[in-house]
Amino acid sequence: MSDVPRSAPKPTAFELKSAQLPLVALLVKTADVAVLSAQWEAQYGSTPDFFDQEPLVVDLTPISSQVDVVPDFKAIIRLLHRHRVCAIAVKGGSEAQMQAAVAAGLVAAPDAVVVQAKTPAERVPVAPAAPSPAASLPPVIPPPSAPQFLPPLVVDKPLRSGQQVYAKGRDLVVLSIVNAGAEVIADGDIHVYATLRGKAMAGARGNEQARIFTLSMDAELVSIAGIYRNRETPLPTEVKGQPTMVTLHSGPDGDKLLLTPIRP
Repeated sequence: MSDVPRSAPKPTAFELKSAQLPLVALLVKTADVAVLSAQWEAQYGSTPDFFDQEPLVVDLTPISSQVDVVPDFKAIIRLLHRHRVCAIAVKGGSEAQMQAAVAAGLVAAPDAVVVQAKTPAERVPVAPAAPSPAASLPPVIPPPSAPQFLPPLVVDKPLRSGQQVYAKGRDLVVLSIVNAGAEVIADGDIHVYATLRGKAMAGARGNEQARIFTLSMDAELVSIAGIYRNRETPLPTEVKGQPTMVTLHSGPDGDKLLLTPIRP
């Protein structure tokens, strides 16, 4: 009896696998879309290419206790879309807020975890100390490698009005003046070894430990992790035109920027 040829199995058309997607998180602290839009424009309006269609989760935790307050999620999505941010999920809201967000097209993601951005020092893995010969320890499983923080971006020329420099994933060092109308942005710290007259935005991706340093403070705007201060609040006399450090501090009244003179 001759063998009957069998047809080869058809290749599968798809597979399902687990995946991890880096998300930007927007912590919504007000349901007033006009206020949210105005502050977003002040922070990112002049940097339309800062985001590149990045996925975002809307975190409603700060307003979840306001159970009767429901933001206009369609307006929030349109605002983010104008700035090339793709809002795809929502978490942390009250039942009414979550229902409204889902009705607007967002996906409920209650398990999404918003993590604290790490400083460059925290990104450097530290080798564990060697145990003594007499110690009896279980096998050590090495942790996954930490993301590498890039060397600083150094700019050695004056920045004129309309110019913008962004140090993605690194610190920014500017060796000359940042004129009014110029912008310097970094995911890490910003060092300006001259006069800072334009805008400086450190910790642009949420690093609350980022700092801004300048030898002469006269900035139009300074910002750390989205918390900003502009010319509407005059600079204190002890820092205006002086060497200054800008840090972000959290307290019972919320987050605020602290401008501290640098004394020799």
